[in-house]
Amino acid sequence: MASFATHFSASLFLFPVGIRRLLCSSSHYLKNSSLYRSKTWYLSEPRWKNLDLYILIIALPIASFSEFFFFLTFSGHPTYRFTFFQQSFAVFVFWVLIILITFRENFETSLINESFVYIFAGISFLIEFSVIGKGITGLGGVVYELLGGLTLVCAGSCLYLSIRPTAFFADYFLSSGLIFKGTWLLQAGLSLYTDIFAVKGCQKISVLPSQQNADVRCDLDVDNLRGVALINFLFSVHAIVVLILSIGLFFLLSSNRNFRFGEGRGPLLAELESQTVLMRAAPSELEME
Repeated sequence: MASFATHFSASLFLFPVGIRRLLCSSSHYLKNSSLYRSKTWYLSEPRWKNLDLYILIIALPIASFSEFFFFLTFSGHPTYRFTFFQQSFAVFVFWVLIILITFRENFETSLINESFVYIFAGISFLIEFSVIGKGITGLGGVVYELLGGLTLVCAGSCLYLSIRPTAFFADYFLSSGLIFKGTWLLQAGLSLYTDIFAVKGCQKISVLPSQQNADVRCDLDVDNLRGVALINFLFSVHAIVVLILSIGLFFLLSSNRNFRFGEGRGPLLAELESQTVLMRAAPSELEME
């Protein structure tokens, strides 16, 4: 999280993934709520539509290597060198998560079930939470503290889905959390790492030789207080926009079937419905016996 480019690229990944997951899960739920069961990833036909998954498989190891390269070459405080290593490990864990999802969806195996993948996803988000804003204080610390809260929402949603995969509201929170993280990462990059969009009276985040932690330099204390108030206000605006977007998309899908993402179709969703029907039919058969 050392530059605007890092935040912008992360936002480009998270926002579309969150939107796509929200569209797919909502479409599947609206088609038949009684048969709804969350999927770790909503794949579709043809395969080229799953570009987000393939891009992540390629981009995440590159990002992890970049962070590790900074860890090896950074000549500043040891704290920051260790922070780069932690961030590299967090990105690597998410890459392993994507590999697990891909492996499970392409190969029939009982070793990797959906509950295990969701638990691993929840742990991945918790690892990310532990490194978010590491070594950053002041106004920057407020921004990353709010980002950490969104990460905990995603982690909690994943862990709950590992227990109750039929809970649509948990999938809804996970999708909205990914969208929110995408928009807030872009806002953090603009507010903390650019001079144009920096808080009035403050400069972009920097590390001075005399400092142990990175911080946004403000000319006066009142500028710093105004910056904190502005960040909290912007977070509220983002929350309202994401809420309106997520609810609006859901009602749009519910009112018009033509807008539903593939109408909940696809080989994996068809397989999902057949499995759910068998699970619901099993208790009835036992009762008859």
